[in-house]
Amino acid sequence: GTGTALYTAFTSSRISAAQILKAYKAFITACPFKLLSNIFANKYIRKLIAGEPKIHIIDFGILYGFQWPCLIQGLSMRPGGPPELRITGIDLPQPGFKPAERVEETGRRLEKYCKRFKVPFVFKAIAKKWESITVEELEIQRDEVLIVNSLYRLGNIPDETVVQNSPRDAVLDLIRRIRPDMFIHGVLNGTFNTPYFVTRFREALFHYSSLFDMFEASLPREDEDRKLFEEEVFARDAMNVIACEGTERVERPETYKQWQLRCVRAGFKQLPLDQEIVKTVSNKVRSEYHKDFSVHEDGRWMLQGWKGRVFYALSCWKPTRLSAN
Repeated sequence: GTGTALYTAFTSSRISAAQILKAYKAFITACPFKLLSNIFANKYIRKLIAGEPKIHIIDFGILYGFQWPCLIQGLSMRPGGPPELRITGIDLPQPGFKPAERVEETGRRLEKYCKRFKVPFVFKAIAKKWESITVEELEIQRDEVLIVNSLYRLGNIPDETVVQNSPRDAVLDLIRRIRPDMFIHGVLNGTFNTPYFVTRFREALFHYSSLFDMFEASLPREDEDRKLFEEEVFARDAMNVIACEGTERVERPETYKQWQLRCVRAGFKQLPLDQEIVKTVSNKVRSEYHKDFSVHEDGRWMLQGWKGRVFYALSCWKPTRLSAN
């Protein structure tokens, strides 16, 4: 339909990784969500891999790989030398003749970074529908500590409202079958995945107006990087939610409580929150960001919000059932 055509035209503009990085820096300056998510995930990883010689991180939704330079730098300072680091960067294929170009570019940037910090590094790029990935493609080696990381991207995978055999559940089943030592899961907490347009429009309006309000309180309106982020990220996502239907609608968030049920049903056990890590994150928000940002807990989820509205939720999981095959 018209909505899909508009969205496709909107997303086909070529913005360089350098421009997006600048815009993300503005976002991180104004808003703690992404930075704190990376701190949360990387601290869990650092604790899990302490003293281990080989590490394999499978990152579902690696995008530009902004999460990993801090971890790489930390590994380079390990007493006795850094471990061998392997990252499998997974993302959805890009339209056009080079579907894996962005993921491969991310791998090259991370490789340069590892060379600079003398961390032994191997990168594998996978750009395809996540539910079609096989265990064999991930090249699991049992002498490595295995971590699956997915921050805020599983909500882009279709669920059972789009396809009868839910690709979302298929990806969770894949993660369970590779038996990671830890699965770090970040979710966008949203209620605008309904097929009913009016309900979806209203919920999306509340969600995105809160995000714009957050920017308004934290960054000057004329800031060019703020403008770029609003146009390239917020506006694009909002247009997808409102204007697209069926498989064209890729922004399909669920609440963290819905994800809780989905993960348990898929055969995962939620791990307790590390209070030291939660305290580090809370202190950073209080000391460096606007007073209306919040970090709190609900069960075994760490929640991040603005003016009482929960935007993001993070938790760690382990598979409870072994694969039958």
